[in-house]
Amino acid sequence: MTPQKLSHQRLWSLIAGCAIVLGLLTSGASPLAAQTVAVMVNGEPITNYDIEQRTKLNFLTTRQQMPRQDVINELINEKVKIKEAKRFGVDPTSSDIDEAYAGMGSRMRITTDQLTKTLEAQGVRPDTLKARLKAEMVWTSLVRGRFKESLQIAEKEVAEAAQEGGEPVQTEAFEYKLQPIVLIVQRGSAPATIELRKKEAESLRERVQTCEQANAYFKSMQNAAIRATVTKTSADIPGPLRELLDKTPIGHLTPPEITKQGVEMVALCDRKPTKIDSPKKREIRDKMFQQKYEKKSKDYLDEVRKAAMIEYR
Repeated sequence: MTPQKLSHQRLWSLIAGCAIVLGLLTSGASPLAAQTVAVMVNGEPITNYDIEQRTKLNFLTTRQQMPRQDVINELINEKVKIKEAKRFGVDPTSSDIDEAYAGMGSRMRITTDQLTKTLEAQGVRPDTLKARLKAEMVWTSLVRGRFKESLQIAEKEVAEAAQEGGEPVQTEAFEYKLQPIVLIVQRGSAPATIELRKKEAESLRERVQTCEQANAYFKSMQNAAIRATVTKTSADIPGPLRELLDKTPIGHLTPPEITKQGVEMVALCDRKPTKIDSPKKREIRDKMFQQKYEKKSKDYLDEVRKAAMIEYR
């Protein structure tokens, strides 16, 4: 390296370091949280506080203590992912990140406020989780978008994988037209009331022979509802329900099931063979896609990380 280049690099490091210190001072951060910079990645800092926060978050989600260097590598990867994504115009807004954060809470069956309180109780700032969510969002979008064609799984690949696994190449699949039905039972109702409603459902099952009859009955009944027709394939339906539908004559109702809403059934309006993926083919296709995605993601990350300017302090 020439003396001029070395001088420029030192000047750049000095300016970046001063900017970080100034930013921390103006933000009122505690010098003891030391916000000491551990690594610079393309001019952006990873502080010891960032490492501490991510270590706590990882422990909270995995219940395992991750080595410090692994945490640093994770944070470095996220920095380069976000920078690379911006290069291709993938840059979610703060509201997009907040929506993903709320979505995580929803999947955990808790509110956004409850998720925040859960994190804070363990010493983790919500922004720490949001930063991880952002990196996951942009990278998934970038890899899927840039390598869409190469990630596609051909029908021939699925058939070959099925044969290797001892599965029949042509596994039978159906398309179902369904109408969900519910006989509403108020929450907290006595068991006798629920049982009476279930007997009513069994009686209706014997009378209903077509979906037209089902609509006529349930649209005029009090405390009952029949929903719009939906179309599902074998691959979209859980195994137990699929078995019930295959045993149910077209136009008839499935056996009643007690749920939170009341007593529920499904009217089978049509069932016909389809060439759309069977459950087993869907499983094989999804597994193959995930394998392709993970390899492409790793290779791409290795490539952009090699090109990154990473400086340990």
